[in-house]
Amino acid sequence: MLRKLMARTIDPMPPGAQGAAMPGLVRFVLATALLCPVSAFSQPAWAQVQPHRAEYALRLGAAANTARIGTAVHDLSQDCAGWHLKRDIKTEIALTTSWKMSLASKMDGDEPRNGSGFRYSTVQIQNGSQREIKGRVQRKAGETRAEIVFAGSPPNQFVLPPPTLMPVAAVDHLIQRLQANAASFPALMFDGEVISDAFLIDITEQDRAQLRLARPADQPVAMPAAKSWPVFMTFTRGREQDQRPLFTVSALIFDNGVLDRLTVETGLLSVTADLEALEMRPAPVCPRS
Repeated sequence: MLRKLMARTIDPMPPGAQGAAMPGLVRFVLATALLCPVSAFSQPAWAQVQPHRAEYALRLGAAANTARIGTAVHDLSQDCAGWHLKRDIKTEIALTTSWKMSLASKMDGDEPRNGSGFRYSTVQIQNGSQREIKGRVQRKAGETRAEIVFAGSPPNQFVLPPPTLMPVAAVDHLIQRLQANAASFPALMFDGEVISDAFLIDITEQDRAQLRLARPADQPVAMPAAKSWPVFMTFTRGREQDQRPLFTVSALIFDNGVLDRLTVETGLLSVTADLEALEMRPAPVCPRS
């Protein structure tokens, strides 16, 4: 049913605006920090996702002794106005003995408590070449509209499919679906780092035996008591139909919103992200609205 709602609402963004000048590898590496929504926009119950700061080690490949290529920091804070999301990703990939690719991405975003919108800015740097993106998404009067501005280009305005969720609301709703024993379901989430548009994600709960094992050399991270689910996801563009997935992601998601043991598969390469430090933060005490 969700796929039937995916008819295009406007013409697709031009290739230049989609980031075609940046190699596909950039998008896939950044995707390790992005997860994932569910099927219908609703007023979120914010009891699930908790403010936290998580640090990850990025590696090229899933082998136990694979090379480390960088770090990712996911910083989620909350006040009575809403959520504040920061991501900082840095990588350096040696493609050959003489050719290295340096990639970095920083995103700073704000999402109101009711999940009705998202404002963000993203700066991506590849080998010294910088690209800046600013965006605003707002749901109003039953319509979700986006305005994306790439530095040096005019604003690109378009309408997103009605079920599209914002980043924090999406993770929260995903947890609720897993708690309700939904074994497989589609999802729509707005993404401000990879495609600056909506992802359509097909999500399946996996058997725990299928989850990638923790690396023996990694120090265990102390986790608060929480339930977790291993999940497998395929990512395609939300406003384009009948296409092959851009990539797949497997991960372990906890009911407080923390993610671990992410593996991104593109068909050409595999990138993993493993939790190496975690700070849980208290939620604010806010007056009832």
